[in-house]
Amino acid sequence: MVDTGGMGVDPHPDHARILVAEDDAAVRESLEIAFRYEGYEVQVASDGAQALAALGQAPPDLVVLDVNMPVVDGLSVCRTLRHQGDRTPVLLLTARVDVRDRVEGLDAGADDYLPKPFALDELMARVRALLRRSAYTDPGDRLVVDDLELEPASRRAHRGGRPIELTKTEYDLLELLMENAGIVLTRDVIYDRIWGFDFETTSRSLDVYISYLRRKTEVDDAPRLIHTVRGVGFTLRGA
Repeated sequence: MVDTGGMGVDPHPDHARILVAEDDAAVRESLEIAFRYEGYEVQVASDGAQALAALGQAPPDLVVLDVNMPVVDGLSVCRTLRHQGDRTPVLLLTARVDVRDRVEGLDAGADDYLPKPFALDELMARVRALLRRSAYTDPGDRLVVDDLELEPASRRAHRGGRPIELTKTEYDLLELLMENAGIVLTRDVIYDRIWGFDFETTSRSLDVYISYLRRKTEVDDAPRLIHTVRGVGFTLRGA
């Protein structure tokens, strides 16, 4: 299930803690060894219930979570975390490869999605990217463009005082656009930041989510803030 070819030492002086929740003992043990080899502190769980218990006792910096686990499945663990307001980065591992499955995982609150079998180098790269991303997040900041407002600490969105209900992926996409207000973000950049590198950028997932955001932010004919730059990508700017 795991291709260990090309693994090299990449020490992490900050000793980030990773929780690995995987019911396959061989995969779980190999991931534990690999992460420790790379300098991470590691907790392990063999099912979703153990994962939730571990998260409550010693919160990790990142969770690597198998989808198909007994007792409590990975998607349910993800949803529980997000419902509790826990923003710990989550990387899902699964044998499911359809785009619909990826979207379901991301909507459940996952930050990235890696199908099995996977190369260990790719897993490590995604883990490093998620840890970097979370390290630069300041939950105290408030993002405002015209009458659209995001509160990262509570992950709430409002426009003109009206609350906007967003899925996890919708929120992350809107936050990225607002953090870069006035800047045109290419499709590749958005896919890399929201779905992780090597996501299927030829899919229509981004266009679908842009349409969702427009529908939710343009209630009562409110002026459009999210604009398409044909052949390049998207930008959010004041009306």
